[in-house]
Amino acid sequence: MTPQDNARAAADLLNAEKTGRQIGLLTRRHPEMGMHDAYEVQNAIYSAKLAEGRKVIGWKIGLTSKAMQYALNIDIPDSGILFDDMVFDHDSTVPKGRFIQPRIEAEIAFVMKDAIGGGDVTREDVIAATAYVAPSIEILDTRILRVDPETGKTRSVFDTISDNAANAGIVLGPQKHAVDAFDLRWVGAITTRNGEVEETGLGAGVLNDPIQSVVWLAQRMAQYGQKIEPGNVILSGSFIRPVECPSETCINADFGPFGSVSINFA
Repeated sequence: MTPQDNARAAADLLNAEKTGRQIGLLTRRHPEMGMHDAYEVQNAIYSAKLAEGRKVIGWKIGLTSKAMQYALNIDIPDSGILFDDMVFDHDSTVPKGRFIQPRIEAEIAFVMKDAIGGGDVTREDVIAATAYVAPSIEILDTRILRVDPETGKTRSVFDTISDNAANAGIVLGPQKHAVDAFDLRWVGAITTRNGEVEETGLGAGVLNDPIQSVVWLAQRMAQYGQKIEPGNVILSGSFIRPVECPSETCINADFGPFGSVSINFA
């Protein structure tokens, strides 16, 4: 893909976000599209949002579970950017029409106190740089059709990465814990929709250890000359399948002793 192709794809995705009208699969428009192209489109979105006055507050990591990697025929996670207009308060309500096809995932969030970066970042570095961890919900949305109506082809990982890794919102629970207060591999959540259990899972589903997920992100960012900054929120990856959130949905992710976090959709 050319720089012009990347810019056009980013503009189309930003317009879809503003209008609520999804675009077709980028991989159908550009069959040659690869991982580098997808991140270039995401980077063009990043530049456009900064020009609009948005601020980066952190990063999300996706495709950390084996089940999702197998489903998309990929063996590495992906990442997206968290912006300041994506934050929702615990137990608040998302206005009707804010998103196109919202879904949620339960995750462990890391809030960083120190910068961290470089290709040699270790687990110990992440622990030392973390201010606290907290229960969280990631709100997903898709500005790209999930399935092409003409061919029946589903969106690929390249479509998803281009679409800022399908990221749309973040909800942090009120509880804050030292990163070593719990064995994060055993921190899990019972996720309910309108009072009924939809999904359960454990932190170990995230690259065997959510801390290792943040290591992966720091090392990937180093390849692009980037680093995790102080104050950044890092969504370490979901350990449940996405839960659909049509209108009049109430979501609660109960992490037991680790805390809980809720979000409602009008």
